[in-house]
Amino acid sequence: MCRSIYDYVLFRTKGRPVTQDQVANPVGVSLTPAQAFDALYAFCAPALVRQTYLLTGRRELARESVERAFQLAWQRWPEVALDRDPAGWVRIMAYEYALSPWHRFRPRHRHPEAPVADPSARALMAVLLKLPPSQRRTLLLYDGVGLDLPETAAETEASTPATAYRLMNARSAIAARLPDLADPSALHDSLTVLASVERLRAAQPPAVRTGSERRARFWTRAAIAFTVTLIGTTALTLRTAPTHYEPPVPPGAEIQGVPPRVGQGALSEAEVSLRRKLRESMGSGPEKVVPLAR
Repeated sequence: MCRSIYDYVLFRTKGRPVTQDQVANPVGVSLTPAQAFDALYAFCAPALVRQTYLLTGRRELARESVERAFQLAWQRWPEVALDRDPAGWVRIMAYEYALSPWHRFRPRHRHPEAPVADPSARALMAVLLKLPPSQRRTLLLYDGVGLDLPETAAETEASTPATAYRLMNARSAIAARLPDLADPSALHDSLTVLASVERLRAAQPPAVRTGSERRARFWTRAAIAFTVTLIGTTALTLRTAPTHYEPPVPPGAEIQGVPPRVGQGALSEAEVSLRRKLRESMGSGPEKVVPLAR
């Protein structure tokens, strides 16, 4: 799985056999990007679905991870086609998506799926799912896929001693639960059998390419809409924002020493007599404007 892109696509070109010379010098062979992508997908997708199933223990998530990885590969196809290991590029993307911790918040992933029917395969799957994700991935790459230790370390973005430590811990945990799998060759065979127990199928390449293009259009339109919204918000802010400095209103202070307001009480006898006298007097005349002599 470390050959160039031409090894994956040339021997499937129109059903004609391709020699090693043609692989070494593929000048006379013309392939469209869709044909090259379909050939790579047909070669790698079935195995990747089984590998991601061993990583997650979920059938639907395994198919989704591989499909999402190939959608990303189709979006970046010029880069992937020139990569020295296209299958490894897609495998890294599929593993990263399958082991994402955000899947635990999805409603359909809150409950475990139905286990496999074979008791030995079910026991191995239970032990695998109890391993930390980093150890599970290292074990699958080294004992399942067959990468050597430096390649496994490079793909998991860890140092070689750390990768060896993860591998030994994973093997020790499996041997403690399943002593028959203490031998690495027996473990490799068991992983192969476990990956082949379930009938896992990947989507068709045209559907993956169509889904990738649809997703790319969606995110492009979403980015354009977000940009337009941001520009509109900025323009509205510039339009409504004040053009001069307005000092803030100081907070109110409590005034001390002011007597409380009281209601008017009853009139005294003198005040009542004066009111009666004023009401009985004439409405006009000198008495209203000239003060009485004392």
